[in-house]
Amino acid sequence: MHSFEVTGGRKLKGEITPQGAKNEALQIISAVLLTPETVTINNIPDIIDVNLLIELLGEMNVKVERHDRHSCSFTADEVNVEYLHSASYHKKSGRLRGSVMLAGPLLARFGKAFIPKPGGDKIGRRRLDTHIIGFEKLGVAFDYQQEDGFFHLKAPSLKGTEMLLDEPSVTGTANILMAAVMAHGRTVIYNAACEPYIQQLCKMLNRMGARITGIGSNLLQVEGVSRLGGTTHDLLPDMIEVGSFIGLAAMTQSEITIKNAGIAHLGQIPDKFRQLGIHFECKGDDIYLPGQDSYEIQTFLDGSVMTIYDHPWPGFTPDLLSIVLVVATQAKGSILVHQKMFESRLFFVDKIIDMGAQIILCDPHRAAVIGLNRHHPLRGITMSSPDIRAGVALLIAALSAEGRSVIQNIEQIDRGYQNIDERLRNLGAQIQRI
Repeated sequence: MHSFEVTGGRKLKGEITPQGAKNEALQIISAVLLTPETVTINNIPDIIDVNLLIELLGEMNVKVERHDRHSCSFTADEVNVEYLHSASYHKKSGRLRGSVMLAGPLLARFGKAFIPKPGGDKIGRRRLDTHIIGFEKLGVAFDYQQEDGFFHLKAPSLKGTEMLLDEPSVTGTANILMAAVMAHGRTVIYNAACEPYIQQLCKMLNRMGARITGIGSNLLQVEGVSRLGGTTHDLLPDMIEVGSFIGLAAMTQSEITIKNAGIAHLGQIPDKFRQLGIHFECKGDDIYLPGQDSYEIQTFLDGSVMTIYDHPWPGFTPDLLSIVLVVATQAKGSILVHQKMFESRLFFVDKIIDMGAQIILCDPHRAAVIGLNRHHPLRGITMSSPDIRAGVALLIAALSAEGRSVIQNIEQIDRGYQNIDERLRNLGAQIQRI
């Protein structure tokens, strides 16, 4: 097990470029199973979760050609569906939440699939109901078998239908969408997710020959086709990395330029950080942060304490609430952070409190942060990363803190952020992998 050893309190300076979007990559790479023709994907993040999914495809006999670490071609013309019964698939797919999105393409093309119990972050209950119910409405029969821990799904023929999703799940929408593109007839999906990742998937599928309308809205309509072809697709910059770097610059009082940030696809992210009092300038597709000695959290118009909460797109992404919470610890003013979607994602705040922050954990979903306005800098401690986003929030806290910090279980961070230690050292951070 590796750890990060961080000596904080240093101002950083320079340019940093966000990786390709992790969440987009997982569904886009799953979609290569929909066609026997070659699909080329560029700007792939070199991270554990994505590399594990590519490895899974290779073991399913998908031809994988690596052009470099960020560009790859896939040809799924001889897929070994029987691999889905193997112990190796059971072990690897169970470690990766994103493997659930293989089910939609496999059902569309081969009429059967297996979904393991959800893996990935320990941030609370992550339901599969939206996926399974959507598949059922398309004509899929399923059976959960306790002995192997898999949902067994079969669909001799998928048929288009109308459905109302019980929640606008991103992975659920992506999975159902990939199944519906090759179903017989027309599928209408109400309350669909409309994140940029879903928009990107829809555009890619249409280039492959699918017929999807309503892209960017919560109402998707799909006319089924019998076959899809190959294409080339470029992943967006990772919006979560962009938000993380904005928070990093604010906490460490650093002058940083985020290159090729994909500003048009960031939604509310810039505005939420502005509400924390963080100043930055958009120059073309770059974000310039000048380095601030202090920043003050806004209040509501009536003077009451600001609340920032997560919400399905176009609301604020839950993946950045951990960053917002840490950044608020050194702001002037107070804020209530309300994490609605995952009941365990705020449990890392005990570590930030140990570093000297003033935080009241009201319940599993809400934390009140009283900003220290830099009068009392955080202090370095030894801590462990519970999930990807909390791990990076702890890393940002450590980089701003006085003294030495050790962050354990950094495999969680590596799952979502490529070479983060090397990239931070390029900005002047004192961080070592031990």
